[in-house]
Amino acid sequence: MADKATFTPEEWTRIAASPIVVSMAITAADPGGVWSLLKESMAGGWALLEAKQDAHANPLVKAVADDIADPATRDAVRDSFQNRFKNSQFTDVKSKAVEELRAVSRILDSKAPEDAAAFKAWLREVGRKAAEAGQEGGFLGFGGVAVSDAEKATLAEISNALDAPGAAPV
Repeated sequence: MADKATFTPEEWTRIAASPIVVSMAITAADPGGVWSLLKESMAGGWALLEAKQDAHANPLVKAVADDIADPATRDAVRDSFQNRFKNSQFTDVKSKAVEELRAVSRILDSKAPEDAAAFKAWLREVGRKAAEAGQEGGFLGFGGVAVSDAEKATLAEISNALDAPGAAPV
C-alpha cells in the first residue's frame, strides 16, 4: 500500500492537488454562472472531505485526504498549484489541467501500481461530481443541463489522461 513516504515531496504534492485539478478542468471546460462555477470548483474539496470521513476509502485516497489537513501540505499544494498555473490564460487552464493529470497518472503507475487504478477511479468520480454540481445553460437555473457537452468531452479527456500508459514520471 502506497502512502506519503512512497513519493518524493513534489510527487506527493501533485497527487494531493489532483482532485482540485480535476475540478478545475471541468470548470474551465464550460464556465457557467457564478453558482455553477463555485459548485464545480468546490467538488474536489468536498471529495477530499468525504474520503477523510469514509472508513472504506482506498488507502491512498484516505492518505491524501488525511494529509491535506496538515497546513504544510496545504501550503505546498497551493504553492505548486500556483506555480503550475500562473500566467495561464483561462482558455489554456483545461489543457494544462489534463496534462497535469496525465503526469499524476504516470507517477501513480510508476510508484504505486497497486493503488493506481483505485486512485484514478476516484479522480474520475471527482470529475463526474464536479460536472454534475452545477447547471449549464438555461436562465436562473431553469432549462439548463446537468452536464454540458463540453464537460462530457472533458470527462473523456480526463479519463484518457488517467489511462495513459505508465511512462516515467514527468
